[in-house]
Amino acid sequence: MNFSGSYAGADVTFLLKPLPLADFVEDLGEKERLIQSGRRHYSEMLSPERLPSARYEAVFEQACAANGERMARDCLVLAGLIAARRTGRATLVSLARGGTPIGVVLRRLLERVHGRSTAHYSVSIVRDRGIDANALRHILAQGHAPASLVFVDGWTGKGVIARELAASIARFNGEHGTAIDSGLHVLSDLAGAAACAASCEDYLIPSSILNATVSGLVSRSVLNAAIGPGDFHGCVLYSDFAPQDRSRAFVDAIEALALAQARSRLDAQAIDTHAAAAGSRSYIAAAMARYGVDDVNLIKPGIGEATRVLLRRAPRLLVLRDPQAPATAHLRLLAEEKGVAVDTDPALPYQAVSLIRSASDA
Repeated sequence: MNFSGSYAGADVTFLLKPLPLADFVEDLGEKERLIQSGRRHYSEMLSPERLPSARYEAVFEQACAANGERMARDCLVLAGLIAARRTGRATLVSLARGGTPIGVVLRRLLERVHGRSTAHYSVSIVRDRGIDANALRHILAQGHAPASLVFVDGWTGKGVIARELAASIARFNGEHGTAIDSGLHVLSDLAGAAACAASCEDYLIPSSILNATVSGLVSRSVLNAAIGPGDFHGCVLYSDFAPQDRSRAFVDAIEALALAQARSRLDAQAIDTHAAAAGSRSYIAAAMARYGVDDVNLIKPGIGEATRVLLRRAPRLLVLRDPQAPATAHLRLLAEEKGVAVDTDPALPYQAVSLIRSASDA
């Protein structure tokens, strides 16, 4: 099924299969045990989302006020880098759902700042399972040249999705005789794993702290027995959340801030990510030793990844560089609401890190 969620039809086409939420009611503790034991893959299960509390909504508003201009600037820089690297029409392929709002803003900026006609699709990619090959085949069947595809996400944490993208696109190219560029384009590349980034800093990207209500009312993607061989990966549509939806208003605001900055002719320059890559590897190794973690998947560095853990996993610990930093106010609130311990590490190379609770400790 092709749909645009709560976005305008011209802004994005989701290549996902809507599924009923009733199929995904999972106990969080049991879900962690199934995932960590290897009996179920994380993509097979989905816990129902809830609307953010009034306190959390206020924190989101504060995040937009504090970092909206920064995010807009990075969207403008990334759009300029894409325009410089692609000739002719670009086809943005955002990774649902963290990349979707960024893809919407980039599509608008490529058209309105750079005069480049741009299509935008949002597709699923799943760790250990790869990108949705049916979605890629659909995009190519619409007449988009393989060389026009540009993969977009919000940020990198450890670089797992960037590596998954590279491996799955290599397989796709081998099977279809295409030469799609697997490089990932992000606002913030903490892992030094992206092909193109506007920044390597761990800052609060406002859209990272909400779920469906800033992502077109779409859940994270699902890949389970309900997905047939010819289907796109699945999702749940949270239509009941429409009265609290921020998706259109958010991208409108970021676009307006970016267009205001575009008048100053901001130069787009590529970021050297080598230092970020080295720092990421060093920290992950040290953290595994310090906290007695055997599975690297239980460590989630950076504000964006830490937020995801506190929103939808079973967190063990939240580590903050500065416990009073405005950028992590939402994490402190989530930790308070869920009774998660908070540690302080002034030497942390990120603003925040979350550890997932091991199922053996539950």
